Amino acid sequence: MTGPQEGPKLEVVGDPDHVHSTLENALFEMKRVIVGQDRMLERVLVALLAGGHLLLEGVPGLAKTLTVKTLAEVLGGAFQRIQFTPDLVPSDLVGTRIYRPDSGTFDTELGPVFCNYLLADEINRAPAKVQSALLEVMQEHQVTIGDTTYEVGEPFVVMATQNPIESEGTYPLPEAQIDRFMMKITVDYPNFSQEMEVVARSLDSPAKLRRVMTAEELLGFQVAIGGVYVDRVVSEYAVVLTMATRDPARYGRDDLAGYISYGASPRGSINLVHAARALALIRGRRYVVPADVRELATEALCHRLVLSYDALAEEVTPEAILDGLLEAIPPPSVELQDTGSA
Repeated sequence: MTGPQEGPKLEVVGDPDHVHSTLENALFEMKRVIVGQDRMLERVLVALLAGGHLLLEGVPGLAKTLTVKTLAEVLGGAFQRIQFTPDLVPSDLVGTRIYRPDSGTFDTELGPVFCNYLLADEINRAPAKVQSALLEVMQEHQVTIGDTTYEVGEPFVVMATQNPIESEGTYPLPEAQIDRFMMKITVDYPNFSQEMEVVARSLDSPAKLRRVMTAEELLGFQVAIGGVYVDRVVSEYAVVLTMATRDPARYGRDDLAGYISYGASPRGSINLVHAARALALIRGRRYVVPADVRELATEALCHRLVLSYDALAEEVTPEAILDGLLEAIPPPSVELQDTGSA
């Protein structure tokens, strides 16, 4: 995904302060259910606003499924969950044509991908045919059944999960499909106080959530991304970070060159800039600063790196490599001016 196309400016959805406050209210409502995953929740909103998809990696029990359910309840829209298993076939996702003997005709039964928020649970447990079927709907927002093409509803976002501690019976996602995800988020364990809060909330009745916006309003907010200003210097910073993953030696990190077989594709630069736009909007700004790009670089670029055998043997992680590149390439300084009329 490369984000929504340029559209009308921010004024089409009203006061920017109203946009910011609505998104803040959405985060507040979600945090009434999800404890200790503030970064993940913010990144989920970033992907939604930028029109991208998310890959969530974490052990079971860290509220990945609950996050997507809560998101659908707070933002409005249809939610579907698909448990990926080795016996899954593409028609289980997209739908199929069914013959009706009584009428002698075929009817089309649409699959669970026709929703707004799709949770692809343990996506690497399904074979390649199923993974490729999901690829079309992720990239094109449409499904072809027989000779007819059906568009999925908007907004549409896929949130796929992977379990990092289990590899038996899995079909690792090919690099071409991983590249379709705007960001990959590693979901970690909560700390002591957060887990105590999780336990305390489990003893009470579930919180009654308030719907903050509708799916139509979210589409308007996606259009508002086009009104967030991105200076050329900021775009150059995103491109330099992406190119550094392909040739670290060029940027003074010869020690990292042997750990990377292939760096991030141009989708890395594109998605990094679009995600930074969304983050700026969430934080109440109508312009992107280099810090937005730097903050999202790990989630937007790490999953696009193909590590060498040396990196695997020495247990060097993509996150460690990117940390080294971020240290070698400091963010540029941008002189901020009055953007009130931007």
